[in-house]
Amino acid sequence: MDGDNQSEDSQFLLLGISERPEQQRILFWMFLSMYLVTVVGNVLIVLAISSDSCLHTPMYFFLANLSFTDLFFVTNTVPKMLVNLQSQNKAISYAGCLTQLYFLVSLATLDNLILAVMAYDRYVAICRPLHYTTAMSPGLCILLITLCWVLSALYGLLLTLLMTRVIFCGPRKIHYIFCEMYVLLRLACSDTHIIHTVQLATGCFIFFTPLGFVVTSYVHIVRAILRIPSASKKYKAFSTCASHLGVVSLFYGTLCMVYLQPLQTYSMKDSVATVMYAVVTPMMNPFIYSLRNKDMHGALGRLLGRPFQRLKLGPACREFEANSGGKGYEPPGVHLSPPHESVQELPRTPATPKIKQRLGEAANGSLMID
Repeated sequence: MDGDNQSEDSQFLLLGISERPEQQRILFWMFLSMYLVTVVGNVLIVLAISSDSCLHTPMYFFLANLSFTDLFFVTNTVPKMLVNLQSQNKAISYAGCLTQLYFLVSLATLDNLILAVMAYDRYVAICRPLHYTTAMSPGLCILLITLCWVLSALYGLLLTLLMTRVIFCGPRKIHYIFCEMYVLLRLACSDTHIIHTVQLATGCFIFFTPLGFVVTSYVHIVRAILRIPSASKKYKAFSTCASHLGVVSLFYGTLCMVYLQPLQTYSMKDSVATVMYAVVTPMMNPFIYSLRNKDMHGALGRLLGRPFQRLKLGPACREFEANSGGKGYEPPGVHLSPPHESVQELPRTPATPKIKQRLGEAANGSLMID
């Protein structure tokens, strides 16, 4: 807000999508059920990954961060929206509105960056499998996710600080479900051309750069998969990327519908797309990533204490549990036992006279290859 022309305790009215009581009741139960499904699904994903050593790999490390981000994302907006649908007082303070806007922008950006990092993880796993352990080391994974958090926080802070320069006047009624940047700019009575231009330019960079990285990664992945001679191995390689590709399509599709348009054309129909990326996408992510993932099925089964959990062990867990005598899975490069504890001594074969003769010839340099 410009100077002290406006009081910091001023309020906005979040009127929501509809002001009809009968429609508000339907929207309340719909958003409540979606919120509960989102919370339960993402919490289970985080708990399953953190508690099961089978899933202590880079791919699931990034997935846990994505689930945590989605959980925080919906908690930032949906509870206030549910309160407004059941209450006559639909006011939100100026500070509360900017706080909601900050987390909305930051977490959407974080989702975007994490999806790009996950694309890189899939690229290394499929195109450079022999270098996967070193290329995706624990230190690099932590560094990448830290950069994602820092960049998203700084971008959210930038746009929020720009919004503090906007002057609002007249009725501050937001016909929307939360404080969203385009909606707030429509309420401004000061010149927002510069702010909108900065938002559009930085938004294109912060979102299309990771998108270009995702597309480039999948171009290399598709080329690598097409070179695989076996059809079954092609399907197996592609199935490891299908869930990520589905989430990327849903996320970027709804995001482009909302933000890649002039401010003057922004209307109520775009609120449907906003609900898609703000509520539906976080709800669908746990289902997409765990629907056909046998390792995730096994982890969720063990987390919930199902008696048939052994039947749902994923191939990675079955292999490592068999090799470790049921002691569990140790990811490559993490908590490995010393070599002298893990290498088994091979049985010795008695040396026959012929073998002794060949060894003597090899020592004298007169060994001839038959």
